Amino acid sequence: MKLLVEYLERAVQLERLAETERDAGFKDQLLAQALAYRKLAAKRAEDYGLPAPSPSELAR
Repeated sequence: MKLLVEYLERAVQLERLAETERDAGFKDQLLAQALAYRKLAAKRAEDYGLPAPSPSELAR
């Protein structure tokens, strides 16, 4: 369960960094990493029989 929470926390951190990033390329990289962490969290939730975490508010 700890990993699930850590994955989501990291995704949110990356999304917050992306919100203020001016470099479009770097912003895209941050959001791609956040998405990867959200996918890991979704897989972990599935493994635990939990509902999938909510999607990012920044999803495009």
